[in-house]
Amino acid sequence: MRSQQLFILMVFLASFSFGQNKQVLYGFSEVPQSLLLNPGMQIDNKGYFGISLLSHVHVNGSSSGISLYDLFAEDGRDFNLKLRNTVNTLRPTDFLTATQQLEIISGGFALGPSYDKNEYLSFGLYQEFDAISYFPKDYAILALEGNQRNIGRPFLLEHLNFSANVVSVLHIGYNKRVNSKFTYGVRGKIYSNVADISSNANSGRFITLQGDNNIYKHFFDLNLEVKTSGIDGFLDDNTDSQEAIKDLRRRLLFGGSLGVGIDLGFTYHITDQWFVDASILDVGFITHSKDIKRYQVKGDLEFEGIDPIFPENNDNLTADEYWSQIEEDFEEIFTLDSTTSRYTTSRPVKFNSSLNYAFGKKKLKDCDCSAEDDGYLNRIGAQLYAIKRPKGLQAALTAYYYRRIFSGFSAKATYTVDTYSFSNIGLGVSANIFGLNLYLMADNLLAYRNIYDAQHVSLQLGLNYIFKNEN
Repeated sequence: MRSQQLFILMVFLASFSFGQNKQVLYGFSEVPQSLLLNPGMQIDNKGYFGISLLSHVHVNGSSSGISLYDLFAEDGRDFNLKLRNTVNTLRPTDFLTATQQLEIISGGFALGPSYDKNEYLSFGLYQEFDAISYFPKDYAILALEGNQRNIGRPFLLEHLNFSANVVSVLHIGYNKRVNSKFTYGVRGKIYSNVADISSNANSGRFITLQGDNNIYKHFFDLNLEVKTSGIDGFLDDNTDSQEAIKDLRRRLLFGGSLGVGIDLGFTYHITDQWFVDASILDVGFITHSKDIKRYQVKGDLEFEGIDPIFPENNDNLTADEYWSQIEEDFEEIFTLDSTTSRYTTSRPVKFNSSLNYAFGKKKLKDCDCSAEDDGYLNRIGAQLYAIKRPKGLQAALTAYYYRRIFSGFSAKATYTVDTYSFSNIGLGVSANIFGLNLYLMADNLLAYRNIYDAQHVSLQLGLNYIFKNEN
């Protein structure tokens, strides 16, 4: 029983996820990294460079099912009961995702004639970790309850569905302000795989029925596969730590399996105060061709236990031959086959779009009139976010309020409805001090009252130097 509890606990802990939605950062034009979320956003600086390894740090954790508090709260309830309730509550469609991003270098500068620099070139290199897993409900029930309590129930092997990868991304973007109403942008990306593991095409079932010649008979229909790239070399006993570090550095600098991708985006002003924008990100793929290992378990078997008639049975087999036959049957179906054939993975395509309304001009004290060239102080709007995942889209809807409090200091508050929560309130601030831009953004602030009961926690921060647009 203890081993069953340990297995389920590991499955549940793996269910905690990180999301890729950056709704606080999206459209926050004072922060240069918002250009990564929409290459076609309007830009109001003539250049910037990120402070290496500090310009953008992003961590984000979520769970679409339940929180750690549901399992480990000291509420007097038996842990085994809470564990069982957890397994019964979670569904196979509860997704388990993870994302982390660290910017290594970044920069950008305006192009064009001195009187109208209407083009902008940006570039950078960042490392990203992304993972997703769906809750393997039938595996968890089988481990927790066993098959004796589930006679006649087919355990679906397709519930095992996960992938995880670490990549470095080299990118260069082009932004063009066509006129006062329309701006578009495009960003090209080169992906270098550091490590990848996935298992997304499983099928088959396991079922136990009442037996004819024995108490039970078991049916195995297995079609399972795990694909890995860049992992087997690290597991080699002959690889020492120094070699592993050198190999890791090489892969981060485009020595691993490579891929390409593209981002597209635009901003369009309907009127002076109303505007829409949209972007589609990471339309691309990676072809895995280095350090590949693909593991397969495939086959069918019907097993009705051990025939008690010895030394010979009705098939005229001796006891030794009988045991050898059973052993061969199980070895045939449960043998782990491995190959080194290449495979291709697509990147998680993301979509952003928002409708925005700007209002509130700054008043001049000496004439009680508006400062025409100072822009609007306030902005409200709604943003839609979606990401393509193996079992369909994951989406979120955000309402926000933006305020330029004073020159060089802005804030944005968000309210988001998504799979994790209906009470996700976020806040972000950006401060420019003598050209140095510091920003800090946090999500789901209400959850900080009890972090263990949170289903979603996010943090972004960074440091850049910005060359202000004198116009």
